[in-house]
Amino acid sequence: MEYTEILKTVDHTLLTQTATWEEIQKILDEGIKYQTASACIPAAYVKQAAEYVNGELPICTVIGFPNGYSTTAVKVFETEDAVANGADEIDMVINIGWLKDRKYQELEEEIRRVHDACKGRILKVIIETCLLTREEMIKMCEIVTAAGAEYIKTSTGFSAAGAVFEDVELMKKHIGAEVKVKAAGGIASLADAEKFLRLGADRLGTSRIVKLTEQEERK
Repeated sequence: MEYTEILKTVDHTLLTQTATWEEIQKILDEGIKYQTASACIPAAYVKQAAEYVNGELPICTVIGFPNGYSTTAVKVFETEDAVANGADEIDMVINIGWLKDRKYQELEEEIRRVHDACKGRILKVIIETCLLTREEMIKMCEIVTAAGAEYIKTSTGFSAAGAVFEDVELMKKHIGAEVKVKAAGGIASLADAEKFLRLGADRLGTSRIVKLTEQEERK
């Protein structure tokens, strides 16, 4: 697979707590240069970033991040604010405790409400696979499908582990036909990125693929 094809699937990501505007600006410039799927950045920078790229790159941000246990009302407000500031895509974290408590109806309703607040923008639902059993992952595939979100996403990158091949393969088998998979967290090589795509991922959340591409270009 050509590097350019992999880059088209990448949400070029910078979500560290210390991220500065100068660093965000670099991510945006790289995203435009390499035609990545989006730049995924903290909500506080969305308005400035949207104005900076002026439509040349989709802006993605995160909601309820990274723990997922803020209230539904807060997640909805965060989403509305991000959309008003110019976000094109929203990645939300589920309430993992609710899943462990089998509050399936509450989970589905929360995703629906956030999806409604997206007003037609893409919603990716982060389920933090490293904290879930196989059965819980399958259940979340069903819930995300029923709630109407566009994507199910493996990880925040801030927990015990990131994306693994087996989880992406499992999710691909259990989501509905209209739902796509985003693998995120710890994708460290172009070979791994290509394998995730072969296993059924449609998006990759990573900060490393652009850097690896630049290294290849310099050879």
